Amino acid sequence: MKDPKAPQAPSKDTLQISRRDLLSIGSGVALAGVTLGPNPAWAGPSKPLPKVPRRVLGKTKQTVPILLFGGAVKLDPRFDPKMAEALRFGVDYFDAADCYGGGTCEAAVGAFHQRAKVRDKIWITSKSDAHSPEGMASTLDVSLQKLRTDRLDMYFLHALKDPAHLSKEMERKVALLKKQGKLRFFGFSSHHGNVVEMLHAAAKLPWIDAVMFRYNFRQYGDAELNKAIDAAKKADVGLIAMKTQGSEASFRTRWAPFEKTGRWNKHQAVLKAVWQDERISAAVSHMDTFDKLRENIAAAVDNKKLTQAEREALEQYARATRGAACHGCDHHCNPAVDAPVQIADTLRLLMYHDVYKEPEKAQRLFSELPQSARKLTGIDFSRANSACPHGVDVVAEMRRASDVFRC
Repeated sequence: MKDPKAPQAPSKDTLQISRRDLLSIGSGVALAGVTLGPNPAWAGPSKPLPKVPRRVLGKTKQTVPILLFGGAVKLDPRFDPKMAEALRFGVDYFDAADCYGGGTCEAAVGAFHQRAKVRDKIWITSKSDAHSPEGMASTLDVSLQKLRTDRLDMYFLHALKDPAHLSKEMERKVALLKKQGKLRFFGFSSHHGNVVEMLHAAAKLPWIDAVMFRYNFRQYGDAELNKAIDAAKKADVGLIAMKTQGSEASFRTRWAPFEKTGRWNKHQAVLKAVWQDERISAAVSHMDTFDKLRENIAAAVDNKKLTQAEREALEQYARATRGAACHGCDHHCNPAVDAPVQIADTLRLLMYHDVYKEPEKAQRLFSELPQSARKLTGIDFSRANSACPHGVDVVAEMRRASDVFRC
């Protein structure tokens, strides 16, 4: 990817872009390039399309858009118009993984950049579920073939839980792959309850360029998490937020007071809150529809911050719904259960089923958990309720998981 220009302050024209303007843009695709449909009325020689602002991604010293295109959605394997639409507004970072889309994501990203002839204009990140040095390198080779490229801009160990995998052997392998030109930068994603531990680990390792981690509006006051973010930022680790919506299922209630502000819908608001944390370079979003894509872009290109009243409403909403979603900290609740269960992983997959509407993926990933962790019936989860610091009704959620996953 060519080094982008330094971030520019949004123009007055950019600040006037409305959600309605973005939603009115046509979506016809020119396969020879990435120009989609006619320009809206507010765009022209004097008013170019607004671009999503950019920030420096840690020690990579490269700028990336604050909104990243998440690949864990269904993509057209021939040429996906959502990716082209994103690129129009400067969303040139595509977040892929070998497992996304049931293994089809990387091929779709490869087909897109090849047909659009934009490989040198976009940033491609992919991830490996294999966490050993040789397994990671082998997965990378397969990913390069699927992505139709000879190098990746970033490569992550996917959903890394054990910092022991960040070994000297892994460091040497990463250095070799960089020398061979197969990857530019390296890091990991952190999904589990030990995000704090993993961020501190990254801060101590100069060869970790970036970390993608679970971060949403319910965690802003978490003192230990903030210390870990500060440590990683001080070490110049690039920080990317994911799972910013904090489990969309909880949006079904208690949102009305905030929604009446009329400026942002609930999904835009929590993204705006994340972007106001200047330690975070970007937030990845899995935008499976044009409406979601354009709404997120509208929130990104408008640099007006949440007002104090809006922030207070969001904080009140976070407190009111804290028990509506698992926070991944199963080091509290797992030991309270007399069985080898994996509560956080189970509830994360239940979220895939309920919120992301990906029942097949949820079932497949649940089937990959250890057999002992898949036995949910006949287990007393009542003490887990007491152990959960956020008030999640673990008994009810695990009972529902048992019904959904038929175990």
